Amino acid sequence: MSPLNRLLPPLLMTLLSACGGGGGGTGGDGGGGGGMGQTLTLALPANGLTPADVAVIVAEGDVLSEAVGAAYLAARGVPAANLIRVRVNTAQDAISAADFALLKSDIDARLPAGIQATLLTWAAPSRVTGACSMGVTSAMAFGFDTRYCNPSPLTEACANTAASPLYDSEARRPQAELQMRPSMLLGARTLAAAQALINRGVAADGSRPAGEGWLVRTTDDDRSARWNDFAGLPAAWSGALALNYVDNSAGPASANALSGKSGMLFYLTGLSSVANLSSLQFRAGALADTLTSTGGVLPSGGGQMPITAWLDAGATASYGTVEEPCNLQQKFSRASVLIDQYWRGATAVEAYWKAVQWPGQGLFVGEPLAQPFRDTPSFAIVAGEYQIKTRSLRPGSRYSLQYLQGSTWTTLASFTGVRGQTLDGRAPLPPTAATRIRWQGPCTDNAGNTCTLAQSS
Repeated sequence: MSPLNRLLPPLLMTLLSACGGGGGGTGGDGGGGGGMGQTLTLALPANGLTPADVAVIVAEGDVLSEAVGAAYLAARGVPAANLIRVRVNTAQDAISAADFALLKSDIDARLPAGIQATLLTWAAPSRVTGACSMGVTSAMAFGFDTRYCNPSPLTEACANTAASPLYDSEARRPQAELQMRPSMLLGARTLAAAQALINRGVAADGSRPAGEGWLVRTTDDDRSARWNDFAGLPAAWSGALALNYVDNSAGPASANALSGKSGMLFYLTGLSSVANLSSLQFRAGALADTLTSTGGVLPSGGGQMPITAWLDAGATASYGTVEEPCNLQQKFSRASVLIDQYWRGATAVEAYWKAVQWPGQGLFVGEPLAQPFRDTPSFAIVAGEYQIKTRSLRPGSRYSLQYLQGSTWTTLASFTGVRGQTLDGRAPLPPTAATRIRWQGPCTDNAGNTCTLAQSS
């Protein structure tokens, strides 16, 4: 018995035991303490990578790449040990599969433990070429592998490609959980442009922007293949995000591109080139792309609009393909997934990677750590019950708080994720004989299964 317990009258001790002691504090095994109350707590998992999770890859001797790398470390607080200098020919827009294999092997061997994603700070090369072409960011994640890009000749270009395990997953630590590191190319060709992009990413963090999203079906039927996914999103997000679906499939073609809009947070469309970008104002952290064949062929876009034009216009991240993908929707971002993952707290690099099912031919560009909807979950004992707050719940998925007593787990409370709603839930405290509590929800590698996401010690 503690000195405090020895001083308490027997009647007061009985009352405290019956009331659970009022809760509060952390730790403890919950199985004793002279009836002083149940204090088991846990740390809820948060969505979103941190600066310590990212390795910044610099082209050694390239003045721009070196300067961009230094600027990124300073702005984001990335540990100096996460800066990796490599030999790469930045005078070429593409790198051969053989040379890339050597480059990736060098990078992988030098990455600090725990790195979950990479940022490439050069403007070129942006693609890896062999029997087919991969975006350099996808090749960084998977290695150059023809399963992820289309075989030659071009007549076979509409073939399916290998899927990414990160697609629409609940993975929070992609390398640790799925054995892959998503990658992003900063994509700027001047230091001023790079600094502006980095500043937008930093400014986005935790801003919870009230801007609008625009999802546009154009007169270009082939490039508007995503319209079915677009159409229902404004209603689905009503009250949480201001999304707009524009159906311009009947024309006129002059109305395909938005003009004069401000506060733009998402802009997804389907055109070979998007007009009026200079008239638009994007929110910090904005994501924008168009479904077209060669937007990722930098710097020219292969005769179409390069994806870096979105960054030049004020977006914070974008995506495009580096060889003919046809208009298979799986090779481009899926708006419903992109918006949901971003809103639930994913960073830009995670949200974009989770939105593309077949990303092998794709290139991801922008500021990877932009996180406008940062998740700051909390799990506390308040007024004699658990209070659980998080924005990361997957819509439609079931979550539960359980306690262990003996060898049996019992559910204290269950919750279902709702699109666009932050959970602010309550649960009763477990019996004083409970020895552990756990938070369960969809598994990182298969959201249809249930796994333990957090547990008390």
